[in-house]
Amino acid sequence: MATSSRVFGSYCRTLMAAAKSSAAATPAPAPAAAATATGKGRHKGILKPLPVSPALGKFVGSSEISRTDAVKKVWDYIKTNNLQNPANKKEINCDDKLKTIFAGKDKVGFLEIAKLLSSHFQKAS
Repeated sequence: MATSSRVFGSYCRTLMAAAKSSAAATPAPAPAAAATATGKGRHKGILKPLPVSPALGKFVGSSEISRTDAVKKVWDYIKTNNLQNPANKKEINCDDKLKTIFAGKDKVGFLEIAKLLSSHFQKAS
C-alpha cells in the first residue's frame, strides 16, 4: 500500500474504493448457469458419460459413467478400505472387488489405475 501511495499519490484510496464497490455491485454469474446459457454445458472428452463393462458397472453402480468419476469412485473405495500399501503409498493392494476390474492383479501402481480402467469403457458410436 505504501508503494502504491507513492505512485498514485492521494488517489490510491479513491481507486481502491472504486474497485471494491464495482466488484461488489456486479456479482459473477454462476458457472453452471453461464455454461448452460451459452450452450457449452454438454460434457465432452473425459467428462462425457460412456457405457461401461458389466464388471465396472457393478463396481460403480451405474451402466454409464465418465472416466473421471470412475477414477474418483475407485479412489474412494481404496481410501475407505485402506488398500494403499503403508510402506509404499504408490502401491495399491487389491482385494477381490478390485481384482475384478484390475485384470486379477494383486498389486497395482496408482499410475496404472486409469490405464486399467480404460479397457472397461466402450467406444461411443
